[in-house]
Amino acid sequence: MKVLVVDDSAVMRKILVKALNEGGHTEIVEAGNGQEALERSGDVDIIFTDWNMPVMDGLTFVKEFRKSSKIPIVMVTTEGGQKEVLEAMKSGVNDYVVKPFKPTVVLGKIESLIKK
Repeated sequence: MKVLVVDDSAVMRKILVKALNEGGHTEIVEAGNGQEALERSGDVDIIFTDWNMPVMDGLTFVKEFRKSSKIPIVMVTTEGGQKEVLEAMKSGVNDYVVKPFKPTVVLGKIESLIKK
């Protein structure tokens, strides 16, 4: 399974990649913003994206990506309010993780989305 990790923070990308690696997911593509994510999303199976990023934020990325793909997207962000979660879900996000998170939460999201 190929995973796309999108976050402007290199540290957060490393944390996510480490969690994914621990779960046996080693085929990972990284992007620093939504625009890079659109360019690198070609053959991925699942996407983890931040909301707040420069160039193109995560919500805009999700809306653009949803025009052509139904690949599962998990929003991983500090934006944890009910309003933000609902907005993300309406935009096409399949699941939501609020930072900070435990690696098991990320791996659990993959398992639940694969079963669907």
